[in-house]
Order: sequence, then C-alpha cells, then structure tokens
Amino acid sequence: MRRRLLIQVIAIAALPLFAAPAFTAGEGGSSGGQTTSQCKTGQVWDKKKKKCVTPQYGMLDDDSIYEAGHDLAMAGRYDEAISVLTLAANKQDPRILNYLGYSHRHSGRVTVGLGYYEEALRIDPNYTLVREYLGEAHLQIGDLAGAQQQLMEIEKRTGKGSREYGMLSEQIDHFLRS
Repeated sequence: MRRRLLIQVIAIAALPLFAAPAFTAGEGGSSGGQTTSQCKTGQVWDKKKKKCVTPQYGMLDDDSIYEAGHDLAMAGRYDEAISVLTLAANKQDPRILNYLGYSHRHSGRVTVGLGYYEEALRIDPNYTLVREYLGEAHLQIGDLAGAQQQLMEIEKRTGKGSREYGMLSEQIDHFLRS
C-alpha cells in the first residue's frame, strides 16, 4: 500500500516535469495481492476509486506527501522528492521543510537547503533531525563551528545518546580526519 502511494505521488509530481506515462504498482491490502496497474499518460491510480484518474492538487493529504517525499529523498531521488513535497498544503510543516532542505542540499543547492532548515527550526527549535542535517550542511560548506553549534543544541535537547547526536558527531569526526 505504501509503495502504491509512493508511486502515485511520484507520478503526480513527475507529470509536469516529464509528461511521460505514469505506472503504479499495487501491494495487497486486506484483499490480498493486486496486479500492477498501468494508466494512460497524464493519469495516476486512485486507490479509493480503484481506477486511473487525472491527478489534481489536494488529491493526497500532507502526511502521505511527507512519507512519499521522505522515501524519495532517502532513495536519492531528490528532484522528485522536491516536486512531491511542494504539493503539501501546509507549507509550514517542519517535516516537509526538513526534507525540502535535505533534498536541495543533496542536489548541490546547499544554500537553499540551509534556508529550509532554518525555517523548520524557526517553527520547531526542538526538531533535532533538522539540527543534524543542518550541521551536515555546515560541514558541506566548511563551517565546522556551525556544525559544532548544532551538535551542542542536539545535546541540550536529547543528550549524547540520541541517534541525531551520534550521526552528527560521526560526521564532524570524519570532517576533522579529512
């Protein structure tokens, strides 16, 4: 089900960019396995209607958009993630802002990514995953002091045992060794 949603969101985001056929694969819900569905160009599979439809803005809720954008970003498909995440109705959702920052940063637009991270922290200063990624962005531009500041902020909020602290600490150590 999650895979089908992800593919639906990808198709919605990619339509204006590529104007290519949209394909979706469904995984079985309570009804068991479902075959792969192929829609015409410009259409996506609607799981509620169980047919191909022309996508419209607002078709998916922000939680679904976040999950799909996150999954695309983690798969290294940054431009697709950006396209999906920009469909969110709530442009001030720190989760959405975080992965917009992450995707822009990994696409080489570090300064744009920094802006999204800063906006996410303005809304939720305790969002330590943003702080971890912000620290990594500082390292990308050679700003060790900025990364260390984010590490201290994470430590204040979650301690040294948190995943975010460990990840950023490891990145700082790697930066210092190279």
